[in-house]
Amino acid sequence: MPVWIPWLKVNQQSAKGGASSDKGSGKGWGGGYGGGFGGKGWGSGQIWQGAKGFGKGFDRPRTGRKPPQSVPESFQVNPEVRYTGTVRIYKKFSGFGFMDLAQKGVVPDDSIYVHWRSIQTEDRFPQLSQEMQVEFSLMKVKDRASGCWTLKAKNVTMPGGALIAVQDELDAQHKQFVGGQHLRYTGQLQFFSPKRGFGWLTMDDGYALTEPVPKELKVDLPEVNAGGKQPVFMREIAVEFGIVKDRRGGYKGYNMTLPGGIPMTYEGLEHRVVLGSRNFTGIVEMYSWTKGFGFIKGSKGAAFPPNVMAKIKQQQEDAAKRGKTTQSNEPMLYFRRADVQEGVEMEKGKEVTFKVYTDDKGAGACEIH
Repeated sequence: MPVWIPWLKVNQQSAKGGASSDKGSGKGWGGGYGGGFGGKGWGSGQIWQGAKGFGKGFDRPRTGRKPPQSVPESFQVNPEVRYTGTVRIYKKFSGFGFMDLAQKGVVPDDSIYVHWRSIQTEDRFPQLSQEMQVEFSLMKVKDRASGCWTLKAKNVTMPGGALIAVQDELDAQHKQFVGGQHLRYTGQLQFFSPKRGFGWLTMDDGYALTEPVPKELKVDLPEVNAGGKQPVFMREIAVEFGIVKDRRGGYKGYNMTLPGGIPMTYEGLEHRVVLGSRNFTGIVEMYSWTKGFGFIKGSKGAAFPPNVMAKIKQQQEDAAKRGKTTQSNEPMLYFRRADVQEGVEMEKGKEVTFKVYTDDKGAGACEIH
């Protein structure tokens, strides 16, 4: 019998644990003024491989688009101040929208741009609803395409700081479920490609279904639960999921997770463990914006814990076996673009603060600011 999990998001919330990290095509979460992540992944194991972009033109400066509203470079923003506002428009599959501030005169036209990465959510697919009341901070960033300074919303939540949670209610209104919205089945993910926007899974044997559901099911990008982050390329891993019936009478996977309702993030796939709350400082040794990754070396006199050093050594040895070497023999930590806090411009020689994690592949830096 399938497993009934009436409050799956409770499991998701407990599994989110450490730092966030986490690539697309079709109509992915991309659009807007850039600032997401993509690029080739770290390694090419059985679990995942790199994937370029996420949606048409994702994270690439777009030509022919309307430039963002600019502010002077001297414009001051206090990132600690929280504001309230109303969602005027949000394009779910483009991944951006605009909100009207309740406090007038703070920003030009009393309107602020919001990107999906800034939404603090427990939904698998970050989204806002029109006329929704929200709370957020502001940040000033440089637009890559125009070179001007512009404003964006940051850390968007419900008023009072609660996580955004709208997906379950919307799904209940618009989707037709096999067995029920929170009924869970198990199976094997054959593959999922964010670049193509879909994947295929095989359901385990033994389920007595009341409808002619095929053993192999397609799963679309919005149904991959990556804990509100961007899904990566995956293949040949155990999963659990619900089943929905589409308008044409076909069947598809719904809200696919790792077993136990764990989101399909790097943390879950690679067993990432963040080393507590300790912050380290270091220098950016290399960063490729187009490929979406880089390396950080510790500041002079900084010492990483022994288990981290062992992981770094393992990482360097594995890279050497693949014929890849770095220009420096110093211990360095790998990082992905998604591990960099939004609004932070990474460049060689820049001093940064970060947390350290270990995983199946080695050691890395996250929550970089």
